[in-house]
Amino acid sequence: MKGREDAEGPRARPTKADAYRLGRRAYLNGEGLDLGRMAAELGVNRVTLYRWVGTKEQMLVDVTWQLTELTMRQEWEAARDVPGPRVPLVLGGFLRAMFSWPEVRRFNEENNAFLMRVMTTADYGFHARFVDAVRAYVEVDVAEGRTTDSVPAHDLAYACVRLVESYVYLPTITGAPPAPEAAQRVLEALLRP
Repeated sequence: MKGREDAEGPRARPTKADAYRLGRRAYLNGEGLDLGRMAAELGVNRVTLYRWVGTKEQMLVDVTWQLTELTMRQEWEAARDVPGPRVPLVLGGFLRAMFSWPEVRRFNEENNAFLMRVMTTADYGFHARFVDAVRAYVEVDVAEGRTTDSVPAHDLAYACVRLVESYVYLPTITGAPPAPEAAQRVLEALLRP
């Protein structure tokens, strides 16, 4: 497909990266991912957009993962000089960041059951990425003597992620609101120096 024209002349051809930028913007604005609207905005057909990003669920997972990974890296760096295990701080900070963004919080509240299905099952890959990232952080905490390794790192990471998910998806599980602070308290009890 040729690049579009606007008042300033020809524009560059849209790319997969442009599609993900639109997806991140929509997510951070608390909007659903409308692939038809995105394709029109990019000036490509839906088939091209589908080849780039897959289904709206897969795009949501990929966009959410990019933001999750970035936030966890920032929280990890912020906790560099804090004594003791950093994993509870990283995951607690990630949850606070997620729920401090009003549009994202609202999107999570309005779509909690859908997000729980998409983000916590093997179907779309978010859960596996989350466990792998937390496992890497657990391994560093263990290697630096910040926490003990009485449980294999993968098992501990899996438990941490499931714990975080249980507090994020409380609206669907119990009807209670998400509880990021409670998640961090339980993680701190689980991961001790």
